[in-house]
Amino acid sequence: MIVTQTPLRFSLVGGGSDLPGFYREHPGEVLTTSIAKYIYITVNDRFDHTVRVSYSKTEEVDSSADVEHPIVRAALSKLGIRGGIEITSIADIPSRGSGLGSSSAFCVGLLHALHAYQGRYRSKTELAAETCEIEIDLLREPIGKQDQYAAAIGGLNLIRFNSDESVEVEPVAARPEVIKALQGSMLMFHTGISRSASAILQQQNENMASDRTKMDTLRRMAAMAPMLRKEIINGNARAVGEVLHESWMLKKSLTRAISNGDIDDAYDRALKAGAQGGKLLGAGGGGFLVFYADPERHEDIKTALGDMRHVPFAFEHLGTRIAFYQPSKLS
Repeated sequence: MIVTQTPLRFSLVGGGSDLPGFYREHPGEVLTTSIAKYIYITVNDRFDHTVRVSYSKTEEVDSSADVEHPIVRAALSKLGIRGGIEITSIADIPSRGSGLGSSSAFCVGLLHALHAYQGRYRSKTELAAETCEIEIDLLREPIGKQDQYAAAIGGLNLIRFNSDESVEVEPVAARPEVIKALQGSMLMFHTGISRSASAILQQQNENMASDRTKMDTLRRMAAMAPMLRKEIINGNARAVGEVLHESWMLKKSLTRAISNGDIDDAYDRALKAGAQGGKLLGAGGGGFLVFYADPERHEDIKTALGDMRHVPFAFEHLGTRIAFYQPSKLS
């Protein structure tokens, strides 16, 4: 049996510039962090030659080609696994529409487990690149590349996306007390709203192609990522609140599907209660809101958003890992 543990993530600024419609014209830059909320994938031999996959539903099929779950089917096909395997997944946070990069974390963790199952080592950057291949090239999801690299590599990083499809990852080498202050000033809330990230990102891609002002907006957002990285390295964690707010105002202008009246109302209530800035995570439309605020204002913000679930979290820096490995006893 093999168990992998892969973190979820959220971006602070620059999200959307990892889409090919943008970075093939202008370098994309995203400042992102993995968090200590995980997806766990287990892979084990099956006694017979069938395939069993358990996630929000359970599938038992004769061959991997018959698996309904698109990521599982594509991963098994890519690695040439036809049967005799059981795969299960559990998550610390429900994955559908969370805005925390759960689909990519699932794929990274699955590939990590399957390679280990076949006795192969893959580096974290290789796992991220393979996940991009499955999600973007094979499954044709209209998504970017930040989630895959954030989940695989872990930590607080500036990730750059180049027109030649190469990806560069630069850690934010700030003092531990600065990172601690940043983490201690952030709050996350579940909106209770789920949404289709693919649909929103598809609309955003179309808007970029037809309206050059949207491209200019993303250029401004991408430029904030290295600027904020420098501020954090220099010890100015308080700059996060202001940049989050400015970036959120810009992001909402990309497409009307990113926000709605309920989300705008919650955001305004948090600001009035003392938040210096925040954003909706992921593509938009629902999922989680994150805010930056002085710790002494946190209880006021929790009260103001009493209709939403506060979700404590911590930064993490390890990325995907094998949490348990035991050689097969069936072979």
